[in-house]
Amino acid sequence: MTEPLGSRPTEWAGKTYSEITDLAGRDGSILVVPVGSVEQHGHHLPVATDTILVDAVAHLGATRVVDDLPVLVTPPVWTGHSPHHRSLGGTLSLGHEDLLGALEGVAETALENGFDALLFCNGHGGNASLVSSVTGTVGVDHPDVEVLGVTYFHLASSFIDDLRESDVGGMAHAGEFETALMLHLRPELVDTDRMEAEELESEYSHGLHDMFDAGPLTVYREFREYSASGAIGAPELATAEQGERLFERLGDELELVLREAHERVR
Repeated sequence: MTEPLGSRPTEWAGKTYSEITDLAGRDGSILVVPVGSVEQHGHHLPVATDTILVDAVAHLGATRVVDDLPVLVTPPVWTGHSPHHRSLGGTLSLGHEDLLGALEGVAETALENGFDALLFCNGHGGNASLVSSVTGTVGVDHPDVEVLGVTYFHLASSFIDDLRESDVGGMAHAGEFETALMLHLRPELVDTDRMEAEELESEYSHGLHDMFDAGPLTVYREFREYSASGAIGAPELATAEQGERLFERLGDELELVLREAHERVR
């Protein structure tokens, strides 16, 4: 399902500057900025998993509405804030202030084109509080723009129990959820022979216990203290068919977000 950069109808990267400014000037225009990461995802998933998935979900949602409202998706911000993954290798990470500044800069220049709304669509748990912060800072600087932020996998909270096979804890980092989506979207990048993952037993979850059932306490730990392999959960339960169902439901939820944003700013 890999497509060349700029080939999708919702891609900023494939437009001329006049096409971008014309679309941005239309009533109720929305810009989506996917924010991912490059960090270890165990032995079975690639380091760009978060970026691949958030980019795919952002374009799925945008494709669902592109015939009805003006929407564009920027190329993904491919590096995130991932200091806790560095000890295992393979991770590229920006500091908190560096990533915040980068996202503010992307927003500042993008909004010069005239968009009415901007949605930061996040794909990495370690970026979540930062994306919340940048939604506020950009919103303060642009009071005439609807500035929104969402972590895409949180959109699955309302339906995830209908689709998961694992118990709570099985959908943590590189677990059932991300593995299923990757098996659907990029199966050639999944090493099904190396699905090694640990269960997280500590109550100090740092949001790792499960994407949809994080514990109440946040704490900093190097990831290798949680998992020797770098993966947590039950990736062995994931299937491509499950990933397809998850992907389509995520598209449904993001479509609703985009349509509601459009109605608020038109």
